[in-house]
Amino acid sequence: MSSSPLVVLFMLGVGIYVAHLWWTDLQAHRQGKPTSGGLPGARPTRSTAMVIAVVGSLVILAGETWGEIHLGLTAEQSEITVLFGCYTLVAAVIEEIIFRGFIVVPEARGRAAVWGGVFGASIVFALIHPFLWEWDDGTLTWTLGAKGWFSTGAVFASSLWFYTVRFMPANPSRSLLPCFAAHAAKNLGVFAIKAAQGFVVGLW
Repeated sequence: MSSSPLVVLFMLGVGIYVAHLWWTDLQAHRQGKPTSGGLPGARPTRSTAMVIAVVGSLVILAGETWGEIHLGLTAEQSEITVLFGCYTLVAAVIEEIIFRGFIVVPEARGRAAVWGGVFGASIVFALIHPFLWEWDDGTLTWTLGAKGWFSTGAVFASSLWFYTVRFMPANPSRSLLPCFAAHAAKNLGVFAIKAAQGFVVGLW
């Protein structure tokens, strides 16, 4: 993601627009008039599923934070702005629609096919996050140190959890709402921890 505030604002707007489209499809489903060809997982779910999703994400975040502290990796965290922190909340919606909505679907043939897809997609999801690499001024640089591998592993674990909350029995409608809640809780928690540790640097 570019550090340019204008780029971040643009992506924030895109995320809000996509979230609006998904919410519109959800409301149509609640009214008994599901949208033909609507966005995936736009269905209501149980409050229990939402609670499980959020608690699980916070447990993963707690483990990640504990690991960074005990491995001495805290000082290697990246700095972010408040604007970028806001973007990560709507980015969670886009990422969930793509990865938990389109890439692995409940209609896949057989349990093995679903969970094979989950592991494969989670590897891709972890690798596209810039922890083992960085792109700066048109140059790709590999960052294969302990922090890069640890953070990539944490993203992989989070992805497995986001898939779990979509397919778990507590979410029989296979709604993406628990996925949104889990992902947003994780990203909000990361922002709060960065702020507490001094890695939030300015508004934009």
